[in-house]
Amino acid sequence: MYDVIVVGAGHAGSEAAYAAAKLGSRVLLITMDMTKIAQMSCNPAMGGIAKGQIVREIDAMGGISAIVTDKSTIQFRMLNRSKGPALWSPRAQCDRFLFTYYWREELEKNKNIEFWQDNVQELIIKNKEVIGVKTKIGVEFYSKTVILTTGTFENGIIHIGEVKLKGGRISEPRSTGLVKQLMEREFEVGRMKTGTPARLDGRSINFDILEEQKGDEEGGKFSYLTKEINLEQKSCYITYTNEEVHNILRTGFEKSPLFSGTIKGIGPRYCPSIEGKIVTFSEKERHQLFLEPEGKNTNEYYINGFSSSLPWKIQLEALKKIKGLENVKIFRPGYAIEYDYYPPTQLKYTLETKKINNLFFAGQINGTTGYEEAAGQGLIAGINAHIKCNGGEELILRRDESYIGVLIDDLINKGVDEPYRMFTSRAEYRLLLRQDNCDERLTQLSYKLGLAGKERMDLLKIKIKEKEKILEFIKNKSVKPGEINTFLENHKSAKLTQSIKLIEIAKRPQFKLEDIAEEILEFRELLKKCKYTKKDLMECVDIEVKYKGYIHRERAIAEKIKRLENIKIYDNIDYSVLTSISTEGRQKLERIRPQTIGQASRISGVSPADINVLLVHIGR
Repeated sequence: MYDVIVVGAGHAGSEAAYAAAKLGSRVLLITMDMTKIAQMSCNPAMGGIAKGQIVREIDAMGGISAIVTDKSTIQFRMLNRSKGPALWSPRAQCDRFLFTYYWREELEKNKNIEFWQDNVQELIIKNKEVIGVKTKIGVEFYSKTVILTTGTFENGIIHIGEVKLKGGRISEPRSTGLVKQLMEREFEVGRMKTGTPARLDGRSINFDILEEQKGDEEGGKFSYLTKEINLEQKSCYITYTNEEVHNILRTGFEKSPLFSGTIKGIGPRYCPSIEGKIVTFSEKERHQLFLEPEGKNTNEYYINGFSSSLPWKIQLEALKKIKGLENVKIFRPGYAIEYDYYPPTQLKYTLETKKINNLFFAGQINGTTGYEEAAGQGLIAGINAHIKCNGGEELILRRDESYIGVLIDDLINKGVDEPYRMFTSRAEYRLLLRQDNCDERLTQLSYKLGLAGKERMDLLKIKIKEKEKILEFIKNKSVKPGEINTFLENHKSAKLTQSIKLIEIAKRPQFKLEDIAEEILEFRELLKKCKYTKKDLMECVDIEVKYKGYIHRERAIAEKIKRLENIKIYDNIDYSVLTSISTEGRQKLERIRPQTIGQASRISGVSPADINVLLVHIGR
């Protein structure tokens, strides 16, 4: 008898198991292959636009994805540095073999987690409540809650040209049984597809003629606890397709499952196959490709941007016409995979299903794509499954609190009509949800839950205290023209004619606060006494000073909207009698059954006028 059973040990399942166990629940993690825990099935990287923020949020709450990423990082880059801080996003190339190794190590260190290698084919359900699972070899395990994180394995079909294989990943069996059972319980089921490119033999690539892409010279990290990255940094390389490549790919279109109608599932708009790109963007003469190392001790390379389900011979022939790949050999071809998912409007904010009590869904099963989105959901599902077992207030993150909150709110209210991928543009409060302040937003909340440890909380206290000291110093410190004018002139910034407070100079966009500190002895002495990482500390203060007005405006708007979140909608409301609400509005409200006015206002198809009617009705 367990508190929590987690089915699937991908990124969602691993975070879910770790979180529930760290909080004190007895957890059973069931996976079909113990050597593939948190496997990087597609690209060997964590983070990216908005995704990097999610990884840092998981870390701020005491999850493990960022720690494992840092241990296996072979290149780090901060994306979008040329834009405002709301868009800065960390990204790391990882050694995918070490990534899996360290994840398994972290899970096995937790004595509350037990493991079982098998295929779950049936849920044990009693009176609309899940009480356990039954595996392929007939073993029954019982628990208070179950979290399904089955990824692309539910009825997975792999496509390579006209070849169709049953599987959840190449050379791995698929899972069956659960979908049929849940459909009988009136769950809505959909079909999605995703894909992956060929893996290349680096020994056959001419890197000398390619554009090298190095990581950031100063390095970087994801976890607030990481002190340094020890692995040797490796470069990526950039190359491009061309018209000859496109023409070769076109010869395979008649055998492409994407165009023949063989694939019925919906594919990701923002990560299309190479054949999809040359059709959609037919006017483009070339498409950028990135060669990414799969690890520090392997010759295997991932060709980002060349996902394909065309026949393998066509893929290879086209690859050989790309600069640097004239003699390329492949370890395996790219392929597309179709799989079943459950539209996420069938879930509560805790990620518990509405139709079966104590059953949680997390990851690609909810129609998302990406390791980071899956891991974020897994963390929330694991926390709420533990709370369901032990009592307490459920954890729901708001849209102004985290990208994870934005992700789950979008899934629950809007559903998905394609694999959901997180972008900074999806968050209306993205200046509040920066990658540098995830700890300030979430660590205290998680510490109260018992997930974030004392070390994290102590580090946050140091950071906040030292930030305040620096802000106080620059507010009170006056600088004279003679002290700073040479510096200002060198940075093409207007010189001073009289003394002013240092904070007024810090607001200027031409330089960083860290640069100014080098010019002022008192400032340098203050920083020497700081225990927090100087670079990170100065970056936080710099952002707050330069963007203070914008940040305050966003926070005021968020506070105003928050009032709607506190207006509860009672469970047994009959929307069919509210004829003043539009037909579409009534249908959507009935199907999703929002818990608050704030949630109702974000449902696609529910208008402001509908919300006014609902407010009047609740008032009565």
